[in-house]
Amino acid sequence: MSFQKDNYYIDKVLNGDTNAYAILVNKHKDMVFTIANRIIRNREDAEEIAQDAFMKAFEHLKNFKKKAKFSTWIYRITYNASISRIRKKNPETISMDDTTVDNFSFDENNLEILDKPEDEQKRLIKIALNHLNEQDHLIITLFYLKEKSVEEISEITNLSKSNIKVKLHRIRNKIYKELYHLIGEKVNFAV
Repeated sequence: MSFQKDNYYIDKVLNGDTNAYAILVNKHKDMVFTIANRIIRNREDAEEIAQDAFMKAFEHLKNFKKKAKFSTWIYRITYNASISRIRKKNPETISMDDTTVDNFSFDENNLEILDKPEDEQKRLIKIALNHLNEQDHLIITLFYLKEKSVEEISEITNLSKSNIKVKLHRIRNKIYKELYHLIGEKVNFAV
């Protein structure tokens, strides 16, 4: 299905055609669910958060200023709702990952995972991604799989652009370390 730009549907909704909102939902539902699921890691809760995010966006659509993309706005609503749900479930949990500075880096050119068959590469990368915390998993998904810019990720997560860049660097290092452990000692990384 070919979609118009989001603002076309937003204008239709604001002019009384509420059915046009279903097209916006259909267009963005997969990524909204993905964001919620990456953070919550519970399908039922993620579905509920996705539905709530679309309802909240619909209720406040008249306040949408169109300075950012609708996708960024709905992803931000979803992100905030997901983080709020996590905080309610785990009020005392503090992640020390983000405060640890690690000077260990890898030379990406020496990663022997590239010598493995494609299905094995995908399997190993999926395992490595599953070892990331919720926020890191979301950031790397938005950047690489959904091709969001650092600026868009910053708007969605409410983290500064420089913080996103630092996190992307650290996340890549975490993934390389995990791949190193999965593949074994035979991988020659430059430290």
